Formats: sequence, C-alpha cells, structure tokens
Amino acid sequence: MTHTSLVNQHELQEFLHQNPQWLVQDGKLHREYQFASFVQAFGFMTQVAQLAEAMNHHPDWSNSYNRVKVDLITHTTGGITRLDVELARKMEVLAGSDSL
Repeated sequence: MTHTSLVNQHELQEFLHQNPQWLVQDGKLHREYQFASFVQAFGFMTQVAQLAEAMNHHPDWSNSYNRVKVDLITHTTGGITRLDVELARKMEVLAGSDSL
C-alpha cells in the first residue's frame, strides 16, 4: 500500500478517535484551528506550507485573523488517503500547545 492509497475505514476511525478535533466533512478531513493571534496562525501556516511542499501534498485552507480552516483530500484519488492522514498528524504536532 502506498501513501496515496485510500485510507480504510478502520484507519480513518482510529485517526479520528485519536484526534477528535478532526472530522470528515464533504468527503475531506476537516479541522479548524484557533490561535491566540494572527501572527501565531500565520506562523503555523508558514510551517505547514514548508512541510506540505516537502511532501508534495498541499492542503486546501483559509485564514481569518487567528483561525485557520483546513481541508485535506488527495484530488488525484478523489478521497482521503494515508498522505492526508500523515499531513494531518504532522499539523497537530506543529500546532502543539499554540492552538486553543
């Protein structure tokens, strides 16, 4: 199985159980982060952008002041893959204690 294989239901449910802030919305992994300030939110996005570029896997996201909305899906497969779950896990580490 490759990183771009669709994630199976068991793997997806395990990830969602371990990371309850994430949910499946419109067939995508979705999460909304909130930070103490715009600078912290933008700093998080900068770190994720560098990581995403290195992974060659880019989130669909938006920022409004101290909030970052994220959707993850692998467009080439039309669904949530192991790559999406891997990026989501790494985003959780990067957000760490900065996220409210």
